[in-house]
Amino acid sequence: MFLASILSLILYVVLSVFAIVPARGKAKTKLLKWTGVMFLLLFIFGVMLDYLVLLPLTAINILFANIVMAALGLILIYLIMIANTSVGTKRKNKNTTDTSEEGFGVNKRFGILAIVFLVILILAVPTTLIVNISALGSTYKSIPKKAEEEAKPMDKEETPITVSPEFARNKIQKSMSSVPNTQFYDLGKLQVQKVGEDIVYIAPVEFTGFWKWIRGKETEGYFRISATNVNAQPQFVEKKMSYTNSSYLNKYVDRRIYASYPFHIQIGEPQLEVDEHGKPWYVQTIYRPIGLSNKPDMKNMYAAVVNPVTGMVKKYRVEDAPAFINGTISSELASDENMYFGKYVHGWLNSVFGKRDVKIPNESGTETHVTPIFNEDGDMLYFTDMASPKKNIDSALGYTLINARTGELTYYNGKKNNGIMDSKGAKEIVNKEFPEKKWRGSMPILYNIDGNSTWVVNVLDPNGLFKKYAYIKADDADFVVFGDNAKETLEAYRLQLAQDPGNVEATGGSNLKSREGTVSRLLVTNQKNGQAVQFILKGDKTIYTVSAGAEPLAIFMEKGDKVKFKANIRDNSIGLVEEIKISGLTD
Repeated sequence: MFLASILSLILYVVLSVFAIVPARGKAKTKLLKWTGVMFLLLFIFGVMLDYLVLLPLTAINILFANIVMAALGLILIYLIMIANTSVGTKRKNKNTTDTSEEGFGVNKRFGILAIVFLVILILAVPTTLIVNISALGSTYKSIPKKAEEEAKPMDKEETPITVSPEFARNKIQKSMSSVPNTQFYDLGKLQVQKVGEDIVYIAPVEFTGFWKWIRGKETEGYFRISATNVNAQPQFVEKKMSYTNSSYLNKYVDRRIYASYPFHIQIGEPQLEVDEHGKPWYVQTIYRPIGLSNKPDMKNMYAAVVNPVTGMVKKYRVEDAPAFINGTISSELASDENMYFGKYVHGWLNSVFGKRDVKIPNESGTETHVTPIFNEDGDMLYFTDMASPKKNIDSALGYTLINARTGELTYYNGKKNNGIMDSKGAKEIVNKEFPEKKWRGSMPILYNIDGNSTWVVNVLDPNGLFKKYAYIKADDADFVVFGDNAKETLEAYRLQLAQDPGNVEATGGSNLKSREGTVSRLLVTNQKNGQAVQFILKGDKTIYTVSAGAEPLAIFMEKGDKVKFKANIRDNSIGLVEEIKISGLTD
């Protein structure tokens, strides 16, 4: 743990010997005594610095720790040498002896030391920059990644939206009075997690300061609230925890991890996750850097899991961690992974000058620029849309989903949906819709709904309270559906899609079903892309929609016509007709 300090002190001894050897008699004795005192003080300072800063023991960190300690040691040695010379000068002045030569010797020796130190510093800074820059390509190559043109359409049973963390935090803050000794605590970092079949936010209560920690010693537990139901209320779970993010000294979670794995770099703040029995655990992503750099090898990532009661730490490969942990890859690392993937596809030089194929991650995410979501298999993924490095272009180049347990990155390049707006544009649409109320868009997520790229956005008031959902067609800023309920808004959006002739090919992955019968009611509607006919059959309450673009003669249908067609029928009694035969018109 104190390796950096020990190496620095070895350097200090070398500097001290260089200063002391030329001295003679009592002057050498005094120098030895004072350098010993300074050595002890410097050792104490180094140990305290290691303890407080928790500097990972990597090659670059140790180098710069030694440079700092060398600079401090150099100053102390000079002060000792000058003080010793001053004492000698006063004594010799009584005997009218000239000491200018001795003072010149001190300055000369110190000048040599200063030049050596300056040379080391001049060499160290560019060397570390070059080492880190050269490792960027290796980090990019180490990312487990794949590319796809388009995400598969959302399942018809799936309701995509989750409650925004701002809204969840707001509701939990109002329930803090349920915490014993609530004056000691504040709300910690929210972490979304799947517990059983429920997707929930977990938020620990944390100490508000050092003296509150001294008084309380243990935190009282954590809050749990649904991440999919805006009407759910937070539940406080009493679980005493001694080792937390807000504890001090050896009870600090980061320090426990550092003590066990000082050669690993921690990234992000440890997050609280709970197992199937409701027991909390702190989880932190750690890694050993590539070569002499501080850059991560994305194929060799680890999770440090801390028991908050005993302080016991255990390390796992991210994919081998206990099954209850959804996020062995932290949101901070996922954000960095997006940056490595987007900027350094052709190396550092290209990211600065040519910028060929460079993609910049947007910063609209809810957790360190990424947004956690869950797929149909229950896996947590981090979502981020990618934009062009060129300014004043608000279209998305694609988006990434990073598996929160393995770090695997899937890039959806959007080739089938060129020209879709990015997350910033989606939020702006919501912001402009309610200017007088100052409602704003939050947590934009891009979904493939029935073959259409769609932004799903939470609408919040200035206090972070949920107001509405917004479904925005990503390639059409005017196609927006607002609603109060996630499922109902989704179905209303699908109905709008079904009525839009431009979406006649949007099958949503459902099988086409054959239908025939007699038209009992019909309505011709004008759409911006043309006309559409909505009709129902006798004995069938399903509303069928056929676009005039798919069958121009459909606008001449009348009540009583016999029809035979194939349609994509949804569970909300809406059918999108793709092939139709109308008796007397098309046959």
